[in-house]
Amino acid sequence: MPTLITHDGTEIFYKDWGAGTPVVFSHGWPLHADVWDEQLMLVASHGFRGIAHDRRGHGRSAQTWGGNDMNTYAEDLAALLDALDLRDAILVGHSTGGGEVTRYLGRHGTGRVAKAVLLSAVPPLMLRTSANPDGQPIEVFDEIRAGVATDRSQFYRDLSAPFYGANRAGAAVSDGLRDAFWLMSMQAGLKAALDCVAAFSETDFTEDLRRIDVPTLIVHGDDDQIVPIGAAAMHSAHLVPDATLKVHSGAPHGLVGAHRDEFHTDLLEFLTTPAAERIGAR
Repeated sequence: MPTLITHDGTEIFYKDWGAGTPVVFSHGWPLHADVWDEQLMLVASHGFRGIAHDRRGHGRSAQTWGGNDMNTYAEDLAALLDALDLRDAILVGHSTGGGEVTRYLGRHGTGRVAKAVLLSAVPPLMLRTSANPDGQPIEVFDEIRAGVATDRSQFYRDLSAPFYGANRAGAAVSDGLRDAFWLMSMQAGLKAALDCVAAFSETDFTEDLRRIDVPTLIVHGDDDQIVPIGAAAMHSAHLVPDATLKVHSGAPHGLVGAHRDEFHTDLLEFLTTPAAERIGAR
């Protein structure tokens, strides 16, 4: 089981499939790298090297008491890229993972990175403030923390419905997919899961987004019930200098069914298009 040790001695698990240009995936809360298995298979089957790690406190990585914040997540991602000496990598972040990728780029720049993909990502800021009136009120995140602290097993089972849009009329979301979500979520440490709510909701990524100087694909569903598109992708697309925004009609937060296939098409097209051809695309 491949692992690396970060600057503070934390053991981080990762998967490394295939060979070629590295595509590094960062997962959402409260999941782990297994949620990316289909995308790892996709890129590895098309001549790329697919890599995904379990965030600290999640899955098979160490359950640290501290360090469950966006700056440390970004440093852990940097440790992964450094340990594997990755060059010209494409970073892909979903939800909280999109924040992790964005903070990494804001802190470390793009010396090792050729492109980025932000999927249903939390930047620039989820929390409603006077400067961010489109965000969600703090009570929304307090309710998440209360649900996790009180009965996280039932909370995660319930959360899987809006996550995949299973609560929408006509949705075809399997029980197996929702069970997998529950299982991965239950493998996150309680302290890490609670701390991460503040990390994904209260971190302001505005300046990080402005510093991204590589082609960036921003993908979001317009029926995302977890990270509403209005306060997220619509703002991020205007902050990243070289961003391409793709809105998936009717798509939920998590990848499922036709929306998953649509994302796969977008991802492969983005991976295989030379960066120089995308400069200035919107």
